Amino acid sequence: MSKMSAFEMFSSTSKRMILLFHVLFCLWDASNANGSVSKPNFVIFMADDLGIGDLGCYGNRTLRTPNIDKLAKEGAMLTQHIAASPLCTPSRAAFLTGRYSIRSGIASIHRSGVFLFAGASGGLPPEEITFAKLLQQEGYSTALIGKWHLGINCNSSNDFCHHPLNHGFDYFYGIPVTNIRDCRPGHGSVFVRGVKMYINTTLQMVGIALISLKTARYFGLLRGPIRALGYFFLMTSVLLGLLVLLLYNYRYLNCILMRNYTIIQQPWIYENFTQRLTEEAKRFIKRNNEAPFLLFLSYPHVHTALFASQDFEGKSKHGLYGDNVEEMDYSVGEILHMLDQWHLSEKTLVYFTSDQGAHIEEISINGEVHGGYNGIYKGGKSTNWEGGIRVPGLFRWPGAVKPNTLIDEPTSNMDIFPTVIKLAGASLPKDRIIDGHDLMPLLQGNAVRSKHEFLFHYCNAHLNAVRWHPGNNSERATFSTH
Repeated sequence: MSKMSAFEMFSSTSKRMILLFHVLFCLWDASNANGSVSKPNFVIFMADDLGIGDLGCYGNRTLRTPNIDKLAKEGAMLTQHIAASPLCTPSRAAFLTGRYSIRSGIASIHRSGVFLFAGASGGLPPEEITFAKLLQQEGYSTALIGKWHLGINCNSSNDFCHHPLNHGFDYFYGIPVTNIRDCRPGHGSVFVRGVKMYINTTLQMVGIALISLKTARYFGLLRGPIRALGYFFLMTSVLLGLLVLLLYNYRYLNCILMRNYTIIQQPWIYENFTQRLTEEAKRFIKRNNEAPFLLFLSYPHVHTALFASQDFEGKSKHGLYGDNVEEMDYSVGEILHMLDQWHLSEKTLVYFTSDQGAHIEEISINGEVHGGYNGIYKGGKSTNWEGGIRVPGLFRWPGAVKPNTLIDEPTSNMDIFPTVIKLAGASLPKDRIIDGHDLMPLLQGNAVRSKHEFLFHYCNAHLNAVRWHPGNNSERATFSTH
């Protein structure tokens, strides 16, 4: 009887252990199925000047974007996703920090609200905290591939205080400023009109001064030598000459491609540029497939100057602009395929957006439309009309975000900051205001309302409008400050 009791005791203990292991396995499996993966990967796609109406999932029927549309089909599509600014530099600053750009000082009080020169002093302040920096502290490998546009140096040509590698990215391959017409021969210049106006104004002022001085001498109101006037004219001519020389050589001074801190092309070469960015992204995923990573693929598409490889040029129904959109979609598909290949899709939150709406007024020097389509929304880039700030917002995370989820609540691209930080297990900074809100409750259906009661719409440093989302959800309104 004693031997039998011992056997029964051992058998009973074994059954309990097996049952315990089974329960733990089921809990682990259920956790993965719900997307609660420890330290998920993040792949962030950001287009430049892409209109919300340029994508098939948002209603376009003539441009082919099957890979981007796939994100909407397999995940969530946000219909009221708002950029924090209608201009590149402040929008990207807000996106990376989760804060309105006016809080970090990336908000111009002048006409130009973006960085145009690589040698300019200024950029995203070193004391600002990006989500890349916090993820880096959590053991993530981080990479920015593509456009930065938030400054390089502070006081010297090599202090790199605003460089991506000093803002939380382990690896940088891309362009530190932006892709503009002056970077590509034969595509015109964004400065010519302004320079002509400046020269004309200066010549008019000089002419008025000459007439005034001659009149004064004629009536005897001006005596003695007027050598100082000659020096003034000489100095003005020299400054104008230097300005023209600088802009004439803009491409060589500003259109640079960097790998980390090193310039590898000056000016960069447009041929197969999309493929090179894509391959860099794929290599980064391959290098980090066994550890958590953040990949920020920041496309120079579809900002002018437009470019497309031979495989895509002339293939769309919308000229070179359409070719650009479709080639970018190809790149997105390559990255998604890479995630599948390394069995990373279920471990990776993918997000696609644009930094602002399409630049609808863009016309090439040959008269071809180089701007995008903002759907039913009025206005475009650099305006706080809806077309300038309403952008695509697509999320895919198999097992965590249900397919074909549609969210018609006001959200912001600043919301990515707290969303990513919380999923990575990091803590939000306590010494500053964070304007974004965690999106996971909305994405997973655990909340039906956005946490944004108000969204403020700035153009440069000027508050243009306030969007109100009242608590009872019975009304929605946008109030202009003008």
